This record gives sequence, structure tokens and C-alpha cells, in this order.
Amino acid sequence: MHDTPTTPAIPGWRLIVSDTGRYWAIRNRAFPRVALRAGVEPAVDADTFEEVQAAVAQQEEKARDAVAKEVTT
Repeated sequence: MHDTPTTPAIPGWRLIVSDTGRYWAIRNRAFPRVALRAGVEPAVDADTFEEVQAAVAQQEEKARDAVAKEVTT
């Protein structure tokens, strides 16, 4: 796996493109424990940048929902 100067960025996540062209995103900072207990994943992968970007957005949304639920409970 390698980072390249032409690799697009996702703020808050480290993006890696494998030698086979698969995209991996790993969150730079840990999610809150409540989010992890809710099943949020700090690392995702996909075939395209758009797909990995969507997977990241989904995890961030799940984390926000888990934290919000914890606050209102």
C-alpha cells in the first residue's frame, strides 16, 4: 500500500491506495467509545474513491448519531 501525491484527501482520515488500486481510509483520531460500541468502523475500504468517501461519510454519520443518542439518554 502506498500514499501518492495525487491521492485525493478526506479530512480527518488517512487515505491509502493499495497496489491493486483498492482504496482504504483510516480515521486519524479514535471515534468516541459510544460510537465504537454502536458498531462504527474506524477503517473502511472500497473499489473507488467515491465509494470509500461514501463509506467514510456513513461511519461519521453513525458516530454522530451514536453520540447524540448518548447525550439525550
